[in-house]
Amino acid sequence: MKVRVLGCSGAIARDCRTTSFLVDGDVLVDAGTGVGDLTLEEMARIDDVLLTHSHLDHIAALPLMIDSIASQRTTPVRIHALAGTIQALRTHIFNNVIWPDFSRIPTPEKPFISFHEIHTGHTLKLRDKLVEVLPAVHTVPAVGFAVTAGRGCWIFSGDTERNPAFWKRVNELNVAVLVIETAFSNRERDLARRSLHLSPNVLAQELDCIDRGKNYPIYITHTKPAETELIMAEIQRFDQTQPFGPNVTHDIRWLRAGQEFEL
Repeated sequence: MKVRVLGCSGAIARDCRTTSFLVDGDVLVDAGTGVGDLTLEEMARIDDVLLTHSHLDHIAALPLMIDSIASQRTTPVRIHALAGTIQALRTHIFNNVIWPDFSRIPTPEKPFISFHEIHTGHTLKLRDKLVEVLPAVHTVPAVGFAVTAGRGCWIFSGDTERNPAFWKRVNELNVAVLVIETAFSNRERDLARRSLHLSPNVLAQELDCIDRGKNYPIYITHTKPAETELIMAEIQRFDQTQPFGPNVTHDIRWLRAGQEFEL
């Protein structure tokens, strides 16, 4: 299984694309502005889109992508999301005001997109991949995902704050890579708490939930461009302050657009 990072920024700027990951060329996890770097041929091969939640930085490219490739496809693009996310897309995006309702175009019987409701704890089978829906704690209904083709899980936290249920399940899985958000620096910790995002000090507390003896690469995503350097500097000081307890360290890295993971 190959996971390609299309975008992993918490906002836009030059060379900063918002959240989107391409899995094996046919599954899209979130549809932020990073989708715009795909070719038409690459977009047309996407059969399934997994959405963590309805915020714009995670869905901005979805209506434009469908518009670009609809005429090249013979089957709808399947969009998998929570009921609240689907309702938000129907009400605010595919509403024939902001964008055409592609769930009924060109006909209700043969639309360009179809919506498929998911639930926390639900497991989807997408060809040779299994996708488990993980809990997230955010300002709108939200989830994370664990994706595997049988050789360890690629896990994405989605947008979340403190989340004990997430760690309970993650500790039961064979984790190959963890991608976790840290949107704000410690100086913006109050804003992070109000918007239900992580800051480095809270990330440290969350990583302390990982079972002892488990060690896997942890990639930091969703940093705000203006604060990325500060956020990563604060995270790099973890070993000096030992927030994880005695003799406990983690392999923490910064996620970058263009990176690929082979699992």
